[in-house]
Amino acid sequence: MPQLDTVQLDSAHEPKFMHAEAQLTKYWAHLDWMEDAALGAAESRDFIHVVARQL
Repeated sequence: MPQLDTVQLDSAHEPKFMHAEAQLTKYWAHLDWMEDAALGAAESRDFIHVVARQL
């Protein structure tokens, strides 16, 4: 993944811009964690089908 030099986070109050190295390092760690926790494409599709059948 290319390295980001600025991150914009939107909220109900205002956008927040992060550009300090420590902030970006923490943000990259969060992105890595989410990628590791996410289901793959096939698993996501199967999960959606299970939930749809339960409706």
